[in-house]
Amino acid sequence: MFESLKRKWNRKHLSDERFAFLFDEIPGDEVVVFDCETTGLDPQKDHIVSIGAVKIKGDKILTDQALHIFVQQKKGIAHESIKIHQIRNCDLHDAVAIEEAIESFLHFIGNRILAGYYLEFDVAMINKYTKKMFGITLPNKQEEVSALYYDKKISTIPQGNIDLRFDTIVANLALPRLKAHDALNDAIMTAMMYLKLKHTIKLK
Repeated sequence: MFESLKRKWNRKHLSDERFAFLFDEIPGDEVVVFDCETTGLDPQKDHIVSIGAVKIKGDKILTDQALHIFVQQKKGIAHESIKIHQIRNCDLHDAVAIEEAIESFLHFIGNRILAGYYLEFDVAMINKYTKKMFGITLPNKQEEVSALYYDKKISTIPQGNIDLRFDTIVANLALPRLKAHDALNDAIMTAMMYLKLKHTIKLK
């Protein structure tokens, strides 16, 4: 009931009808996994540097339909941030304005379910801009991959002390490791996690 009211309130405040499709009925077998690289970990003051997203249809990751956007920065990226995501100021020569990046992202995700690793942070970063630009937060249904992993793993560790670090989950699921802290690579690895967890009854 609460979610329905929240969704109606959100739809009422949409200021640009071009994006009304975000509120359409969810397609049955499509999910978008996405990741943001940012200047820091505070959605209130930090900014998006890049967005990576990939679609899942059924049991297939559609890497040929992936999205990878670099975002222009109003001031130089701090050295501390560069050490984490390896994106340098010189890598942003062909970057786009954040408004263009957000619009491209919304057209890419449509009304599909969103999945991600610690998705709450990435959604908060996107919502920071959608709220200002269009009056709404993302209305898409969301699935947290670390929560899926926890639910599959908890029966094997009765005390409940489960390591939810990204690298640990990748290793435990025996998945290939792509270059870390690249938004698109992280999205693809998270998509692999998502599919494997969906088809795994219980983890060892």
